[in-house]
Amino acid sequence: MALFEEEIDSKPMVSSLSKWSNYTNLTQGAQEHEEADENEGSKKKTIKKPQMGTFMGVYLPCLQNILGVILFLRLPWIVGTAGIVESLAMVCLCCLCTFLTAISMSAVATNGMVPAGGSYYMISRSLGPEFGGAVGLLFYLGTTFAGAMYILGVIEVLLIYIEPKSAIFVAESMEDEVDAMLNNMRVYGTCFLVFTSLVVYVGMKYVNKLALVFLTCVILSILAIYAGVIKSAFEPPEFPVCLLGNRTLKNHNFDKCLKTEIINNVTVTTELWNLFCSGPELNATCDEYFHVNKVTTLQGIPGLTSGVISDNMWPNYGPLGMLIKNRRLESTSVADNSKDIYKPYVLNDIATYFTLLVGIYFPSVTGIMAGSNRSGDLRDAQKSIPTGTILAIATTSSIYVSCVVLFGACIEGVVLRDKFGESVKGNLVIGTLSWPSPWVIVIGSFFSCCGAALQSLTGAPRLLQAIARDGIIPFLQVFGHGKANGEPTWALLLTAGICELGILIASLDVVAPITSMFFLMCYMFVNLACAIQTLLSTPNWRPRFKYYHWALSFLGMSLCLAIMFISSWVYAIIAMVIASFIYKYIEYRGAETEWGDGIRGMSLNAARYALRNLEESPPHAKNWRPQLLVLLNMDTDLVVKHPRLLSFTTQLKAGKGLIIVGNVLKGTYLKKYSEAKKAEQNIRSSMTAECTKGFCHVVVSSNLREGFSHLIQLSGLGGMKPNSILMAWPTTWKQSNSVQSWKNFIETVRETTAAEHALLVAKNVDSFPTNQDRMGEGTIDVWWVVHDGGMMILIPFLLRQHKVWRKCKIRVFTVAQEHDNSIKMKKDLQMFLYHLRLDTQVEVVEMPDSDISAFTYDKTLVMEQRSQMLNNLALSKMEQEREAQLIHDRNTGSHAAPIKGTTTPEQVHVKEKSHRKRNGNVDVSDLSQTPNQKNVSWMHSAVKLNELVVSKSKGAHLVLLNMPGPPNDREGDANYMEFLEVLLEGLNQVLLVRGGGREVVTIYS
Repeated sequence: MALFEEEIDSKPMVSSLSKWSNYTNLTQGAQEHEEADENEGSKKKTIKKPQMGTFMGVYLPCLQNILGVILFLRLPWIVGTAGIVESLAMVCLCCLCTFLTAISMSAVATNGMVPAGGSYYMISRSLGPEFGGAVGLLFYLGTTFAGAMYILGVIEVLLIYIEPKSAIFVAESMEDEVDAMLNNMRVYGTCFLVFTSLVVYVGMKYVNKLALVFLTCVILSILAIYAGVIKSAFEPPEFPVCLLGNRTLKNHNFDKCLKTEIINNVTVTTELWNLFCSGPELNATCDEYFHVNKVTTLQGIPGLTSGVISDNMWPNYGPLGMLIKNRRLESTSVADNSKDIYKPYVLNDIATYFTLLVGIYFPSVTGIMAGSNRSGDLRDAQKSIPTGTILAIATTSSIYVSCVVLFGACIEGVVLRDKFGESVKGNLVIGTLSWPSPWVIVIGSFFSCCGAALQSLTGAPRLLQAIARDGIIPFLQVFGHGKANGEPTWALLLTAGICELGILIASLDVVAPITSMFFLMCYMFVNLACAIQTLLSTPNWRPRFKYYHWALSFLGMSLCLAIMFISSWVYAIIAMVIASFIYKYIEYRGAETEWGDGIRGMSLNAARYALRNLEESPPHAKNWRPQLLVLLNMDTDLVVKHPRLLSFTTQLKAGKGLIIVGNVLKGTYLKKYSEAKKAEQNIRSSMTAECTKGFCHVVVSSNLREGFSHLIQLSGLGGMKPNSILMAWPTTWKQSNSVQSWKNFIETVRETTAAEHALLVAKNVDSFPTNQDRMGEGTIDVWWVVHDGGMMILIPFLLRQHKVWRKCKIRVFTVAQEHDNSIKMKKDLQMFLYHLRLDTQVEVVEMPDSDISAFTYDKTLVMEQRSQMLNNLALSKMEQEREAQLIHDRNTGSHAAPIKGTTTPEQVHVKEKSHRKRNGNVDVSDLSQTPNQKNVSWMHSAVKLNELVVSKSKGAHLVLLNMPGPPNDREGDANYMEFLEVLLEGLNQVLLVRGGGREVVTIYS
């Protein structure tokens, strides 16, 4: 392969690649953070061959993460409160959301490898670092708060169902029970958090070993529920419920559901009597409702064939403190119900409504990304992730749907609505249905919550570590470090601290909706990532999972957004604000990364669509704004000569519209390639320093004239092309050794006019204000001599939008000749500017016709003689210097002793009588001694106008002048430069403006 031998170093042979599976499209020396981690240290880590299949690697982990605390502790209460119909709607809505998300996730996950970070990696590489970082942090917070939710579930099972007597805080009265319970949850929750954090810190291997045990507990608990349902069809378990009238009673402090009983033929009161009466005596004063209503006992678990399903079909929502009642029983109402909350009734501990229950239930369907997070451990991730995840969702959805129906068909409604099982002697409600014992569910739910908490506290720090190692959020980089074996110690500490915040809330019903928001945000962006990639159809979008469609992804995204606002519009807005803040922070301070994400692809498509639909014809005057091509000069070290030109660009544009900064290097591209890149880098640095938002383009050309011409012709694309050229005045054109310095300038003026572009030329640009300066009380003076389409008026208005020029006032001067009506001119101009909604001061300056002075004749003659010599003689460097000194001496003499009247000026004394010419010698006496009358007229206008401008605007912060066009005859180019020099003499900060030949302002709305 000698044909390719010179490229072997940069482009290795295909046969030399050891494994195609390790192929990367990264440039040489570039690494993703996952590959960099593998190469840390002196030796590369030994990567074990993945062995896990679909069942063990995806299906069971998803099953363990989906089934958990909500199923055991809240689903019966949700069924009793929302009814079977609305509960099924809730379950189907949430399961459909996760199912559609799983389809999108399968497409994204099978479009290449998914290393550490799981869902964060998928979103960030699909939507870019800004979205990835924002959603990744929200998913991290969701996982962390999920850990707090599981820990609260553990403590709830422990303190209510396993060992109620272990409570540290004991309520002295019924009204203090809630506060005491919350404090107990906080203390025990904090202790359990410390314990689980230590387990995670000791090592991941212990968590993995316990995972199978916890999963076994979950499966056995679910099997016990189904076994109990089957047994209830022919032998329902005995769990009597005591009701007073139609009100459900807490069965804690009495054994018999009786007011009185007969013992040895004597009627005696029971423990229940003592709860409602002032004493055990039969004539004691009792609660009125207790007195007029009888006590009834119902079977708490009537069984599958009891027909109770009809009573549980519809919702029973209510406010905080509402009594749990059985509508089928009769009840005699009483007038005073104010003390009911202090009686042993079962009450609503929170206000219930459908949207709240959706937020509480949704965490029970999360956990679908457990398989994608383990992609590195799978034999065939692209096959296992879709299959295992979708099967797990199908299995858990079937379990949830069946449980909703079976709970409603087997359990009495008042028991279902009894969240903590107080009516069945403090038993877990779902445990009363299970077989062979309620303790199977209690122990199973306890260990299920323990396992889920450990998984959350294990996964969240690793997710944060993946985000930190990407370097997109600078202040998080410290959390990318850990122990020698890579365990994220610092990230674990932060996770434990955030988890503690959730524990301090101490309410499972409050933490669950918060967790839902974070997961829903993540799922929403997974769907968005799949939809964008599908619609863009980028060449790299080739997922092995084929059963996806952008419409399904959009439906999933819409469902996620809808559920967020259904659950809690307040939490939804807060989550979005947090995501937006993180997004803007990453955009402003984050590291610059290029991951080939979908957002960049979408931006390219949007830009292409906009450019294709943007007409190439000039925009309407209402939409016209200067789209600038800034022509910069650089010194021999490739440093920008006039950085203030970029400052002025920023002040004029304020980040709006198109800015292209161009420069030309002389030479050939092959030889000047590295210099062009360096020049472009230096220009970008200067643009950043001057806050100039735009594009940079450096052209290499055989000569500068052609290079600038190429820039003017080719800059921009489609309808987004520059319409204005900004450049600096060539201050050293007289001292330059080559006439090309000023000829290039004049040719640029001509080409700008030919291209119908506006032209802005800044003189003394190095004295212009910086972006940090603030121009005080002063003026921007506009000398509007000829109408240029309104550019002279538009430029000062745009400048005043910037804080540098905001305090300056605009003064508009126009020149009237003797035959003009100055008063009418001023009135018309004021009216015109009023209709343009511009706040300006107008002044009409009269320039009377006067005789041409001898000074003007003299100056014109000197100018013509110099131009004639430069055009006719081929001067060496030394001769050019002598000629320049001669002209300087002549000018000095003319200023010192101006000639009065209209007499012919003195003859120029030339020290050297002859010059070397191509074909002989020429004497200075051969030069014309009579100036051209047209040149005299031009010089006279320049001198007189300069006198007016200097007299009126010498103290202005900025002076805008109409720029006259160059002569049609190129032999007068040098004279043209002299005319402009005379026009600008004595002025400091000047902007010459030449319109593009079209109107850029309008008086119409």
